[in-house]
Amino acid sequence: MKTWKKTTQSDRLERITKALSENVNFSNDVTLGYPASKLDGKVFYDDASFLKDAPVLMTYVANPNHIGCHTVGISEKAFKGTQEIEREVLEILAVDVFKATTNDYDGYIATGGTEANIEALWIYRNYFINTHQAKPSEIMIITSEDTHYSIAKGSNLLMVDWMKVDVHFENRKINETKFETALENAMANGKKYFIVVANMGTTMFGSVDNPDTYTTILEKHNLPFKLHVDAAYGGFIYPFLTDNNQLDFSNPHVSSITIDAHKMLQAPYGTGIFLCRKNLIENVLTKEAAYVEGMDLTLCGSRSGANAVAVWMILKTYGKNGWFEKVKILEMRTDWLCNQLDALQISYFREPFMNIVTLKAAFISPEIAHHYDLVPDSHQDDNHWYKIVLMEHVEVGSLQELINTLKTTKTT
Repeated sequence: MKTWKKTTQSDRLERITKALSENVNFSNDVTLGYPASKLDGKVFYDDASFLKDAPVLMTYVANPNHIGCHTVGISEKAFKGTQEIEREVLEILAVDVFKATTNDYDGYIATGGTEANIEALWIYRNYFINTHQAKPSEIMIITSEDTHYSIAKGSNLLMVDWMKVDVHFENRKINETKFETALENAMANGKKYFIVVANMGTTMFGSVDNPDTYTTILEKHNLPFKLHVDAAYGGFIYPFLTDNNQLDFSNPHVSSITIDAHKMLQAPYGTGIFLCRKNLIENVLTKEAAYVEGMDLTLCGSRSGANAVAVWMILKTYGKNGWFEKVKILEMRTDWLCNQLDALQISYFREPFMNIVTLKAAFISPEIAHHYDLVPDSHQDDNHWYKIVLMEHVEVGSLQELINTLKTTKTT
């Protein structure tokens, strides 16, 4: 690990206080041109005594705007202190977790995985248009049928067709035969350029795609493609528990990655991360944002610098080793649950090195699902699965209660 190290509480407070001192201070500085200010002082008390020991809350009150992308060119000088905090977060994630080379990536703290996924689709649509003079009708998005609904949003917004590839019901692996057939049909219908989204932990199953399934067949047909990894759920657990991660920047096919900090990392909601290799994000430059100092290369525009501080605080509180210990405990609880289900002969899906267990609905009554707040794969139609997510608050005692209930229902 190059930069991801655990720090003390006093060191973290000192670092964030210094960063805020390098930002504009709306209370004291002469700042006449910004359509912004600190949070309203009549509602959010900026002189509350507890703020001096609460770096994240202190940052929320100061209200830094991280508009733009701070890994490319210049940025708004008014918030340079906390922008540096954001760059430190991106360095930890890109280099120490996802094996990028220092200074060979771009990215930003997004509002969540949905925005980050759409950012990737937007970049690659424009890349094919700018580099290959492609028509939008010649571009296609490819994902598994288990992929997140943000891809449907992106397909609709960008007016790019979307291919959903069938997976095998039991193991959630991509059906290679059906994929190649669908790809050949797409080619026959004029599709020439492809945006592939591979999952590192699908929302319902926690399943992890093998990117070679896509890339081998695309290369066989000599087709141009870009590969994006949706690690919104799995990004803060899977890379720490497996020794065989094909979905990071050590894979030359991977061009970008989405991670959600508001899932496994337990950051405030509205906190995601987008990372990509250099010389890609410029494809979504909004030239019309001329009044912004620097380049606006993001989908959302203005965004809270406090979210970057929140992620930094979590990462620096744990360090790499502390984070590994945390997710290892979740893996052990997941193993325990699976062993109990095996003893009861209840069928389920569980991706190795992930903390989601998805039970076949045939073994779960609606009453049990409702009582334990299990999530179905569909709230509208007949569902086939219910999932359990082993988050930090899901302890063995609660799982034991579920197992006891399942034992009772099996014997009656």
